Amino acid sequence: MAQPDTVTRILDTAEVLFAERGFAETSLRNITSKAKVNLAAVNYHFGSKKSLIQAVFARYLDPFTARFHTALDDLEARHAGEGDEIPLEELLETMARTVLEVPAERNSLKVFMRLLGLAYSQAQGHLRRYIQDEYGSVFTRFTELVRRATPDLPDAERFWRLHFMLGTVIFTLSGLDALRDIAEKDYDEHVTVRDLVRRLRPVVVAGMNAPLPEPPVAVRQAS
Repeated sequence: MAQPDTVTRILDTAEVLFAERGFAETSLRNITSKAKVNLAAVNYHFGSKKSLIQAVFARYLDPFTARFHTALDDLEARHAGEGDEIPLEELLETMARTVLEVPAERNSLKVFMRLLGLAYSQAQGHLRRYIQDEYGSVFTRFTELVRRATPDLPDAERFWRLHFMLGTVIFTLSGLDALRDIAEKDYDEHVTVRDLVRRLRPVVVAGMNAPLPEPPVAVRQAS
């Protein structure tokens, strides 16, 4: 079997180490040692650690963005017509399907989810700017469609619920192996990824559609 080329080895190694250890805790020397390449190769192909981190995300987010735009195009075409907004359930199902399709090409859903989690919890300014500049359009488009599907939610409340939803999805799918082991050992259930998503969907939809929380006590007293 032919050995993967140098760029692929670096990216494969970097994404696993970043997902396992985080960005700050993973040095270029950690990556070169495990990938069995020299530091000059990383500098030649990527130029810096920042560029390498961006390249790792691009391997997932480039195909994800293209597929998600296409899927949203199809949804909007099916629901074309004045006042015919796309139901929230269909939007979330489309996003879930797209999330599952992209890593399936490389059998690395868990890594993809952990990287997305890091993008929120550890992302430095350069990575936030990169993701916003390169991929912000699809997320803005999705958020606008969710806004139309949930017209009764205040914008601030929708923001929080979308991020709670994202956190739930990332936590669940990044811990796939542990959850499946628990389900099999304690409940004699053999769970596939799609089984998990099917169970997760009604929880997420219910969370997005939940009644608004009571205002803080001070606000109620003032009114």
